[in-house]
Parts: sequence; C-alpha cells; structure tokens
Amino acid sequence: MAAAEDTAKDAAARVLRAGSERLVDLSHRIHAHPEVGFEESLAAGWVADALSEGGFEVALGVCELPTALVATVGDGPLHVGICAEYDALPGIGHACGHNMIAAAALGAGVALAPLASDLGLTVHVLGTPAEEGGGGKILMLGRGGFDGVHAAMMVHPSPHEAWTMPCLAVNHLGVRYCGKASHASAYPEMGVNAADAVTVAQTAIGLLRQHIRPTDRIHGIVTHGGEAPNIVPALATGEWYVRSRTLAELAELEPRVQRCFEAGALATGCSVEVASRGTPYSEMVPDGQIGALYQTNAEAIGREFPLYSEDAALRTAGSTDMANVSLVIPTIHPMLGLGCWPAVNHQPEFAAYCATAVADAALVDGALAMAWTAIDVSRPGPLRDRLLAGATL
Repeated sequence: MAAAEDTAKDAAARVLRAGSERLVDLSHRIHAHPEVGFEESLAAGWVADALSEGGFEVALGVCELPTALVATVGDGPLHVGICAEYDALPGIGHACGHNMIAAAALGAGVALAPLASDLGLTVHVLGTPAEEGGGGKILMLGRGGFDGVHAAMMVHPSPHEAWTMPCLAVNHLGVRYCGKASHASAYPEMGVNAADAVTVAQTAIGLLRQHIRPTDRIHGIVTHGGEAPNIVPALATGEWYVRSRTLAELAELEPRVQRCFEAGALATGCSVEVASRGTPYSEMVPDGQIGALYQTNAEAIGREFPLYSEDAALRTAGSTDMANVSLVIPTIHPMLGLGCWPAVNHQPEFAAYCATAVADAALVDGALAMAWTAIDVSRPGPLRDRLLAGATL
C-alpha cells in the first residue's frame, strides 16, 4: 500500500475514532425512538444535523419523500454514495439494526469529508427511508436521488459477518377478500365468509410449498379477519411476501401464488383483490472488486469472515431495496457480525443486541471499513476508471 494511502487511511481512522462517541449516541437515540417507514422524522433530522455539522451540504426531504436526504461533500470526479437506513419494524423496533446502519453511514461520511477533494472524491450520504417495506431506495432511484453516483455502499448488522448480503427478490402483496355479513348462528347460510377464503388460500399455499424451489419463500399475515365471533366476516385482508432468487424466478412463482388466492375466492364465493405494494425488490448483484476491498479492510481492522457456501447463504437470505441499486450502480452491502446467535434479525432479542457495546464497536468498524474502501476505490487504476465509465461487473 502506498504511503499516501496509508496517510489517508490513518487520517480517516483518527477522525472516526475522535467522533465515535457521537456515532454511538446517534445509534442509541434512533434505537430508543423507533419510527416505521416514511415516518422517520426524528432519525432523518438527527442524521441531517450531524452531517451538516460534519461539513456536508444537506438536502432533507428530497425525491418527494419527507424523510429522505442527500448530503454532499467534496468536489472530486468520482462520486461515492453511502446509504443510511433508519426505519424500524412495527411492534419490535430496531430488530434489524437500522440504527447502526445510520450511524455507520454517518461515520464513514464524516471520516471521508476532510479527505474527499484531495482523493478526487465527492462523497454522498443518502438517507433512504422505508427499507422494511416501501422501497425508499427504489423511489429515490427513479426520482434522481442516486444520479451521478458511481459506487454505492452500506453495512448491515447480522449474527454473522459476510462480504455481501444473501439476498432474494421479493414482491409485497396486499390481499383483500370481500364476502357478506350475517348472523353466524341464526342465519349462517346467508353469509359469505371472507375469513374462510383466507383459510383456503393459506392451505393452498401450504400445499404449494412442497413443489417450489428450496430458495423460494411465501409468507404472510392476516391483518383483518372479522369483527366478532357471531358475525360472518364480510372482509378479510392480509399482507404477503413472495420471494425467489431472481426477478425472473419470482415472475414464475407469483402466478402460482395468485391462483392460491383465487382458490379461496372460488371456494367461498368471495371476491378477491391482490395488489403489489410498490415495485418488487430485486436480487442483489454485488460488485466483487469493491466487495473484496471491503473485506480486506474489515479484516485489517479485526473483523472475521467465516466461510459459507452460496447454497447455505441463500437459505438464510432476506431482501432489500439496496438490491435494486445494485442493478444500476456498482454496489456492496456487507453484513456486520454481532456474534449474537441464536438472536437473529427481526427478533426482539436482536433489537436489544443492537444497542450493546458489541454493536457499538461493530458500527464503528463498519464505518471505518467503508471509509477505507472508498479511499482504495479512489486510487488511479482500472477500478476507478471502470466506475467513472459507469460500468458494472
């Protein structure tokens, strides 16, 4: 590694470590005030204020989204985007650690700020709402929020370290059955039971699971199933996720799931509406070169990466709207291992773990690894040339 790179990395580390207490404070504040997608006004404001204090020019409420932001520093030709998520899950708060993601993005950005222009970088920190449902990054992509960005990155907490996220494409579906109410005891024959339609659909989906790929996923909840036991339910609704390895495989699976919902309507005499909740999240196409740089930097800090086969990784895959970014812009989405097994994402136990000393140290490590990776990417050479040319691998 050249002496100039050593100096830049040392400088970034000094800036980051000097401000680490503020990063941890931000992470804990967001954790203590969970806000669901598109309602992250406190978190977005805190991140925006911290970035402004760190020398960034900040625009809050971009892309027609009140809790989206783009903060910019530097004037170099190579534009690096660092994504901050800060939405919580309904009911269980920050059980996916988005408080850590926001703080790590802030840390990486602030560490790079005094170096950016000299490195030939322009650094953007993008506050991206509603990852857990709503696809804020997809909306920002379509509305110009990522325009001009040559490479994008973020880190995400997990039980285990990984250079990229095991990721499935997903479509979010809303299902609505309409039947006819009646007295459930005196006049049951006059009713058309919408809750029964849901039961038939769930049974059909359960049987379908025997005949789908091991990497496919179908899961959902009933959000309304009736008003009272003595009223035949006239309305039943649910929210469902359908996932596959790729958008192409998802397009093959979805019609089969649609027929299961239609079966519920056919069997009971209800009507049914199935609607997508926005644009599907795609499969992830991570940039292997940038990912390798990230892993090398993270290992230099002391992070340890266990070996996983692709098949094993896909069996523990989730989904993210960062995947849609990866189809357009060279992107990495590493996982920060918290060593918290058997506590896993989307559990209350994981939420609690995301405000511990281990999590605090991990978010600082993730911020530093991203900052060092941006410094490596800024080096003159084939990778920088490829990124400036707008080429993906």
